[in-house]
Amino acid sequence: MFKDEIEIFVRAGKGGRGKVSFRREKFVPRGGPDGGDGGHGGSVVLEAKNDLDTLYHFTHTSRYLAEEGEGGGAANCTGRNGQDLVLYVPTGTIVRDRERQNVLKDLKKVGDRVVVARGGRGGKGNKFFASPTHQVPRRFQPGEKGEERWLELELRLIADVGIVGLPNAGKSTLLSRLSAARPKIADYPFTTLKPQLGILPGPEFHSCVLADLPGLIEGAHEGHGLGDQFLKHVERTRMLLHLVDACPLAPPAPVEAYRTVRAELAAYSATLGKRPELVVANKLDLPGSEEALKDLEAAVGQPVLAISAVTGRGLEELAREIFRRLAELPTDRASDESKVSRVQSLTSNGPTV
Repeated sequence: MFKDEIEIFVRAGKGGRGKVSFRREKFVPRGGPDGGDGGHGGSVVLEAKNDLDTLYHFTHTSRYLAEEGEGGGAANCTGRNGQDLVLYVPTGTIVRDRERQNVLKDLKKVGDRVVVARGGRGGKGNKFFASPTHQVPRRFQPGEKGEERWLELELRLIADVGIVGLPNAGKSTLLSRLSAARPKIADYPFTTLKPQLGILPGPEFHSCVLADLPGLIEGAHEGHGLGDQFLKHVERTRMLLHLVDACPLAPPAPVEAYRTVRAELAAYSATLGKRPELVVANKLDLPGSEEALKDLEAAVGQPVLAISAVTGRGLEELAREIFRRLAELPTDRASDESKVSRVQSLTSNGPTV
C-alpha cells in the first residue's frame, strides 16, 4: 500500500544513573569512592534508503523508543551506552517537527541522515565528586532524559519527468510502453490511485525516471476527485509531460482539457505552473484526432507531439524529445544522485513502485 504522509512519535533513550560505591579490598583500608558513570542513552536517527518507496512500514506502530543507557558500576566501571535506533525512510522524505512545523531535514540523497531525538547523558558516579575536602562523597547524578517529539514525515518522489493529464488520457499506458513498469490499466477514470515510477532507457547508457500521477479534474486544488494530494510528487521533477486525449469520448475537448490541467497546476503552486512542459497529444490512431491536434497546437502556441500509446506511433520521437529537453535543463546534483540510486533500485527489485 502506498503511504506518503504519516506522523510518528520518537523518544531517545535515558542516560544511566551514576553509581555510589566504595572500594572494598583486603589490605586496602579506606579505598575511597569508585562509583562509575552511567552510559549515554541511544539517539533516534532517520536515514534515507533507495529500496523503499513508501512510508507504509510506519503504519504498524507510531511510537519508536531508543535504548536506555546502563547504570554505572563499581570499580570505576562506566555503564554501556544505549544503542541508537535507526529508522529507514525513502529518499525524498521531508522530516518536520509536528509542534513547531519546522523542517528538520529534507532527505534527498541515499544515505542522508538526521538525528531527530538525542539520547540523554549518563549521570556521574560518586568518584566524580571526590575532592581533598570531600573524600567520602555519597553523591551521584541520575541520567538525563532523552529528547522526545512528534514528527511529520512527508514523501515526495524524486523523478525527472512527471506525467500529468485528465483521467483516461492514457498516462498509465504511456508509462507501460516507455518503460518496464506495469501499472494498472482500465477503461474507467481514476485507474491510477497512487504515483507510479518507471525507467526510460536512453542513448549512451543514459536513463531517466518517469512519474505517472493520478488524473486531475477541474477543482482538484479544492479536493475534487483525488484532489491535489499527489501533486507534491511532481514538485521535484525537472519537467512535466502534459498528456492530452486528442479524441475523448466525452467532454471536455482537448483544448479545454489542456487548460483545465494547467489551471489546476497553477492553483496548486505558482512554481509548478511555470515548470517546463512537453505537450503530447495521445490516441492519434482514432478518427478525428488529426483535426483536434491542429486546434490544440493553435491553443498551446507551440508544436505538440502526436503519439498513440496503444499502437506505438511517435513513441521513439517522444523518447528522443524527452532526453533532448532534459539535457537543456539544469540539474540538481543531490536529486540526480538520488535518481541514479532509484534507477539501480528499480532495476534490481522490479520496474514498478
